[in-house]
Amino acid sequence: MPIGIILKGIGGFYYAEDISNSLVYECKARGIFRKDSIIPLPGDKVEFSILDEQGKTGSIDRILPRFSELVRPSIANIDQIIIVVAAKAPNTDFMLLDKLLITAGKKKLNAVICINKTDLDDGTAKNIRDIYSPIGYDCIEVSSVTKVGYDILQKKLKGHISALAGQSGVGKSTILNHIMNSFVMETGSVSCKIERGRHTTRHAEVMELENGGYVADTPGFSSFEIEDIRYDELENYYPEFGKYLNTCKFTFCSHITEPRCPVREAVERLEIDKDRFQRYTQLYITLKDIPQYKTKKSESRR
Repeated sequence: MPIGIILKGIGGFYYAEDISNSLVYECKARGIFRKDSIIPLPGDKVEFSILDEQGKTGSIDRILPRFSELVRPSIANIDQIIIVVAAKAPNTDFMLLDKLLITAGKKKLNAVICINKTDLDDGTAKNIRDIYSPIGYDCIEVSSVTKVGYDILQKKLKGHISALAGQSGVGKSTILNHIMNSFVMETGSVSCKIERGRHTTRHAEVMELENGGYVADTPGFSSFEIEDIRYDELENYYPEFGKYLNTCKFTFCSHITEPRCPVREAVERLEIDKDRFQRYTQLYITLKDIPQYKTKKSESRR
């Protein structure tokens, strides 16, 4: 039975690429998946039956175990997320960027920040580098106008199953076009009035790279909620907090109001970015208000 990888799913049909010969088959999923409320996702490795070799149709019989899964974007088995932001138009949504980095940390995915449209840069790219490079995140700058940075990005993609993610209008599809050396996705401009991109990518789609690996473009979004993260484990996904954790006066320090907190002292000494810390505070308070997380102690700290 052939083994394939689902490249995309549209209207109940799943397009599986046979990993032995790169042929793509249009497949329906067996009814047992619906019965068990299992939805095949782009990136899934599957066993499938060939129903019509000439017509390239088949049936998905089994989904192999996933080693990772994201709900938004809905995609399986990625090991790297490329978070795309724009140097200009639209303005960088730093809260969205932080949420995506937190999600990558939770899912144990490698995270890379790709700063696009650097030909329009007004200082944003340096600001992003100054905040995120010192705490361990790779920052790659690219421009479709000056053609810089794509060689570095392609090396970073090699051998990985990566997803491009970010807010609408940052140019994910344009980046993918250059990586694939063809116009594989429709691209859209940014509205001058609202500085938001038109939603031209409507579904996640995985594509094989010539130099090895796969990359997925995903629908853009203007909001994103972090999933399955307790307020009292949030600190674990801020690398800059690392050396200060477990040195606080209080065992369950939130790093927000407690006295003699080394994390807050580091913020005051400008060793931790103040704006990023303020976003941490907002997220902590938001997560703490979720009813099922209103407990005195975290199981994760026991």
